[in-house]
Amino acid sequence: MKTKILFLFLIAILFGCNSDNVGIDTETDAPNQILMLKVDYTTNAFEGGTVLGFSKPTDNFTITNEYVSPGDFGSVKLTYKELNQKLFEGTIVWMGLGKMTFPEKLEPASSFKHAGTYDLRYPNGYEDVFNPDNGELDYEKAWLSVQSLEKTREFLTANPTQKAKMFLYTPSVGVGDPKDWYWVIYLKK
Repeated sequence: MKTKILFLFLIAILFGCNSDNVGIDTETDAPNQILMLKVDYTTNAFEGGTVLGFSKPTDNFTITNEYVSPGDFGSVKLTYKELNQKLFEGTIVWMGLGKMTFPEKLEPASSFKHAGTYDLRYPNGYEDVFNPDNGELDYEKAWLSVQSLEKTREFLTANPTQKAKMFLYTPSVGVGDPKDWYWVIYLKK
């Protein structure tokens, strides 16, 4: 009986481990941190975010994407190339609504403090990390909704020459509703 329980426990551990998430830590003292912020596409309202911490430091920050075009169901996955770590994963549904599956949850906008100043802070430009339609996108309005956050300014101060990495997540396509879409903005510390 003990052998069966131990065997089932080991199987649960093996199947419960996801190699995409090994080394990810949400602690803010990790040596390598990525700030992820979510902004509504139609209203440009900041909706929340998180800090992803990685135990392995690296100077570079490249995001690669894996896109499965939605015949009926599709998906998009963003990966931190230098560490081979997942940053985002979500489904895309044709004439339906997909959802973000990683990270599983974000901190609400109310948990982010605003800087007590009215000056504007900008990154060293914007980098589009995924745009399946290759259309012109207006990053500035989304950026203006997060530039006054203390966390945004902390990450810009730590890495002042970085570009903000911008991703427009469209979980509904076909007769998709832009009210379902949102920006994901990444900064590295």
